[in-house]
Amino acid sequence: MNDKAQLKSAVIDALRNIHDPEIPVNIYDLGLIYDIDVDDDGRAAIRMTLTAPACPVAGILPGQVEQAAKAVEGISDATVELVWDPPWSQERMSEEARLQLGML
Repeated sequence: MNDKAQLKSAVIDALRNIHDPEIPVNIYDLGLIYDIDVDDDGRAAIRMTLTAPACPVAGILPGQVEQAAKAVEGISDATVELVWDPPWSQERMSEEARLQLGML
């Protein structure tokens, strides 16, 4: 596995420690993270969404994601872009998240 792939995996692990306060599942398995790109200089660009535009954590969750990514050893910087297209839906959730929420 190359360094960028290892860094991306480490960022995913870090993001799995962040939970939506209203849903007891981490944001990665919830399907809120659409894309993570790590460049050759260790900069992480993360595209994410929220469960709804009026989500009460809209003001703080992207900052938490950015800080978690920046805390990963080897990541020199991180930016988070909040996107609404495609809209989040329950189909984006991992099987583990569905099981955790009793949806399987």
